[in-house]
Amino acid sequence: MTDPAASRPDSEAGHAHDDEAIAELGYKPELKRTLGNFHTFAAGISYISILTGTFQLFYFGIAHGGPAYWWSWPMVFLGQLMVALCFCELAARYPVAGSVYNWSKKLGGPHIGWLGGWMMLTATMVSLSAVALAYQVTLPQISSWFQFIGDGTGQSAAENAVVLGTVLITFTTLVNAFGVKLMARINSAGVAIELIAAVVLILLLAAHVTRGPGVVLNTFGLGSGQNLGYFGAFLTAALASAYVMYGFDTASSLGEESKDPGRNAPRAILRALVASFFIGGLILLFALLAVPDLHSAKLSVDGLQYVVLSTLGSTVGQIVLWCVVIAITVCELAVHTAGIRLAFAMARDNNLPAASLLAKVSPRFQTPVLPAVVIGLVAIGILLINVNQPQIFSVITSIAIIMIYLAYLAVTLPMLFQRLRGKWTPAQGRFSLGKFGIPVNILAVLWGFGMSLNLAWPRAAVYNATGPQHWYLRWGAFLFIGVVAIGGFTYYWFVQRKRTGVLAMHAAVTPDSGGPGNSNAPTL
Repeated sequence: MTDPAASRPDSEAGHAHDDEAIAELGYKPELKRTLGNFHTFAAGISYISILTGTFQLFYFGIAHGGPAYWWSWPMVFLGQLMVALCFCELAARYPVAGSVYNWSKKLGGPHIGWLGGWMMLTATMVSLSAVALAYQVTLPQISSWFQFIGDGTGQSAAENAVVLGTVLITFTTLVNAFGVKLMARINSAGVAIELIAAVVLILLLAAHVTRGPGVVLNTFGLGSGQNLGYFGAFLTAALASAYVMYGFDTASSLGEESKDPGRNAPRAILRALVASFFIGGLILLFALLAVPDLHSAKLSVDGLQYVVLSTLGSTVGQIVLWCVVIAITVCELAVHTAGIRLAFAMARDNNLPAASLLAKVSPRFQTPVLPAVVIGLVAIGILLINVNQPQIFSVITSIAIIMIYLAYLAVTLPMLFQRLRGKWTPAQGRFSLGKFGIPVNILAVLWGFGMSLNLAWPRAAVYNATGPQHWYLRWGAFLFIGVVAIGGFTYYWFVQRKRTGVLAMHAAVTPDSGGPGNSNAPTL
């Protein structure tokens, strides 16, 4: 395979390659390329959001796995690294909006593509709700003024979380509707603050260390009496780490709005994941080393917020927590942005209801406005439906992660089949796994299946932690995801499948056919 743009200047050649990659999928370039290297990196790292994830579920990891749950952090990183490496090859060849959808469609055909896109779109909306809940974990600990309902325990915590979450989702809806430039500025500034705050937090915690690193071997005796012993407890606690390290594909999902994404997106994916691993891992480690009372009940209730306030004092602690609020905000913004690009990508293939409206790019704001509003409303609806569930935090978070993992499988599994058949060719001169492609891809698939099953396992601790036990709550992940997958695909097969095809207003004109390209062909 030769690159027709290879003889041109680097910037021009890169731009030509990226437009040709879009044309190969059947689309014409429409979105304005305004995002630079840092914007692309910021999109990936703000979706992962080190401070959001670690501060939201540290309490869960400690409560179910003790300090030794820390080892789930490198475990999840290694598994997600395998997925990210596969995505890097795809991002180098196809830096396109709605990356997971378009990749699964190109590798597995239109039916797999639709199912992967549908799962990812639903997961994004559920994730938007899950991230919004992080406000409740942080804001009331800064000031009781943010606890509008009740005392912040049980039912009142869930209700107040919905109020705070709704405010956050409304904000991200408005920002995304006003265009990618505003989103990128806020996101980049927020990421810069988050990274600086994270490094400062590591240094401050390191200065207050009271015990040695052997603490990460302490299990608190959890898992005794269970069939799998501590391993079972560890797998439950791994939810806390699994919640953080995903969303790195966002760097590629903004590919049609980025400069030279064929080169920059793979770098941004890896940089975002590796930076999150090192910085997040050090925060968790030094938090365990510095917390005054490792056995305090507040550690498994208030989590890292308790560690920060009790270790650094009220004034410094609250400054750090305000930085966490900023991180949560830009994380929510990035999740919403990724969802909009995915909805736009599916809509321009006429693969969603009211596709022509959802795929319309505002001439004023240069962004799809309607998807921003629809996704925001659905996310708020998810919060309202679960307002009476005290276990809203673990349930929504778990389901969001599982659906993301399944959507990633819709990419890595077809990619493995294409590799084994000798039909996958990386972009020439761009990121390539070379001879490591097949083993890395196999590990990515095995990891995806294994972790999805672990997260969906019907544990009372996750799906029915309070109140009377009900089988439908314990099996909630299987039931919800089953309804979404089967119901959605049934609708697609009998209704949407017959309409699928790139809308004329978005279709590329191919030289060989003289007409609109067809993005549904699975050929490579």
